[in-house]
Formats: sequence, C-alpha cells, structure tokens
Amino acid sequence: MRLLVQRTTEASVSINGTVHNSIEKGLVIFLGIETGDTEEDCNWLIQKISKLRIFNNEDGKMNHSIKGVNGAFLVISQFTLHASTKKGNRPSYIRAAPPEIAIPLYEQFITKLESTGSQVSTGIFGADMKVRLTNDGPVTIWIDSKNRE
Repeated sequence: MRLLVQRTTEASVSINGTVHNSIEKGLVIFLGIETGDTEEDCNWLIQKISKLRIFNNEDGKMNHSIKGVNGAFLVISQFTLHASTKKGNRPSYIRAAPPEIAIPLYEQFITKLESTGSQVSTGIFGADMKVRLTNDGPVTIWIDSKNRE
C-alpha cells in the first residue's frame, strides 16, 4: 500500500459537481492499493499515520500528531500511485490491485483509521472525484508499506 499524505488547513472532495465530504485542519490521504497488499500493510500504515508528528507545536516545530491538533482525515482512493512510467509515455497501472482486492482493503483501512478516534471522511472508491485542498506548509509525505526500513 502506498500513501501520499498532505497536511491541510482545508480539503474537500466533490463528485458530479457536489461536495461529497470536507474537512478542516487535518490530513488528506491518497491511498493506493496494489496486488499483494494485506491486512498487515493496512495495520502498519494506520499505526504510522495516526502517530505521525507533522503538525506544528506552539514553537513552530513539527511535534504534534493529528490527535494533538484535533484534526481529521480525508481518505481518497488513488490507484495511480502505483503507476509505472519506466517504458514509453503512457503510465502502466498493472501493479494496482483490481477492485475485488482493493475495495475490501480500502474499506478495512477506513474502519481501522476510524478506530483511532479521529474523524474520517472519504471519497467514493472508483468515482471520478475532484479533490481540493490547501496544503499547509507545504507538507507532503510519501509512505509505502513495502519500504519499512
């Protein structure tokens, strides 16, 4: 599983021209699931992002987690995080998991993230979504469960 995490002051996801969900201060998580991902990948990522200290304290140092700032999560499914651009000019998405694998892991990820006690909003898996966000910092972090060391 791959995550692209962006610290935000506000974010929303719209579907068919209507805002589906929005958050204020928090993290937008673009979640890419590949064939071979498991519940273990999901658990590791949940532990990592729920404790990730990337919010500023009163001294301006990144020392608070999402709970420390009463922030929220906005989770967006993003198969293109597994794009391969090694050959040619058209990305290949062969590593991205098909829906029958990705949807259950996406739903599991959301359920486990909700169990951390933070507010969790989402897009709709597979929908054509328009995501708007104000990247705070900017802070953008890439996390891959296959690259833990």
